[in-house]
Amino acid sequence: MDPIEASGSLPGVPDAFQRLWTPHRMVYIEGEGKPKGDSDCPFCTSPRRSDEDGLIVARGEHAFVVMNLFPYSPGHLLVCPYRHVADYTDLTDDEAREVAELTQQAMRALRTVSKPHGFNLGMNQGDVAGAGIAMHLHQHVVPRWQGDMNFMPVVAQTRALPQLLGDARTLLAEAWQR
Repeated sequence: MDPIEASGSLPGVPDAFQRLWTPHRMVYIEGEGKPKGDSDCPFCTSPRRSDEDGLIVARGEHAFVVMNLFPYSPGHLLVCPYRHVADYTDLTDDEAREVAELTQQAMRALRTVSKPHGFNLGMNQGDVAGAGIAMHLHQHVVPRWQGDMNFMPVVAQTRALPQLLGDARTLLAEAWQR
């Protein structure tokens, strides 16, 4: 028997389950919109825009902090060097130092704005390691809260985010100045 017939429901018709549809994530899942080369790298183009349009929270001399377009949790930030470099070992001493300093500042700003209970920090080096955009190094700063892992990510591979990226960027940029 067809699963739809077995459930008694047609696609798009409400049934006993409450569903949260996040079709915008298919772009990420299917790899659409991923940069094909250096010229369309989002971490190279974002700093050329205004902070609001580029979703940039803070700028340093060698690196900057930007909102993640596909966040794991509200306030998920990326710390990126301006220079288009893929490997952590290729950072200059100044770039590595500023990435570390901006990561610390990101954690402080997130604590001010949203009071997370912890953080995941990390870099995925290469496609095989899970880097969504392997061509341009970026460090994830992911705020975490007690109990923030529920059935949604496990069963539905979906997260419900209660805040728009632009709103989160504004709050974090304001907290950065304090």
